[in-house]
Amino acid sequence: MDRAEKRELVTGLNDAFTSAGSVVVAHYAGITVAQMNDLRSKMRAAGGTVKVAKNRLAKIALQGTDSASIIDLFKGQTLIAYSEDPIAAPKVASDFAKGNDKLVILGGAMGTTSLNADGVKALATLPSLDELRARLVGMIATPATRIAQIVNAPAASVARVIGAYARKDEAA
Repeated sequence: MDRAEKRELVTGLNDAFTSAGSVVVAHYAGITVAQMNDLRSKMRAAGGTVKVAKNRLAKIALQGTDSASIIDLFKGQTLIAYSEDPIAAPKVASDFAKGNDKLVILGGAMGTTSLNADGVKALATLPSLDELRARLVGMIATPATRIAQIVNAPAASVARVIGAYARKDEAA
């Protein structure tokens, strides 16, 4: 890799770290190419990205970003998973690590907050942004449905009473 390619990689990583909602750093020693491709495809489907970069270049790219506090995690064979959705990257990385003991999550960052491995796993258990939106819409729609049921209930009761009297008169 020549200097121009390195500069381009550092610039790309810096942009990724700046715009990412969360960043996960993990060791990947012993993972096969097929497993790495599987991780990348799962991460891509969730809206995230997995990159393997030289630690020195990743540390340079982290300087001046909100995630600069995780520079110490870059030792050994590390990969970087990041996404704009703060939950997506930790969730996919944690799920993959459960099924594959070769992926060891070291920690990460969410904005200016640095996370240890337990923090990343705790973040992964939270519902995603889309799930939270769906719950919020459900909560907003529920009162409207209940109000409609309450408003219609007296009319339905009156109709049932009139129907009962009509059946009683027909029977008599």
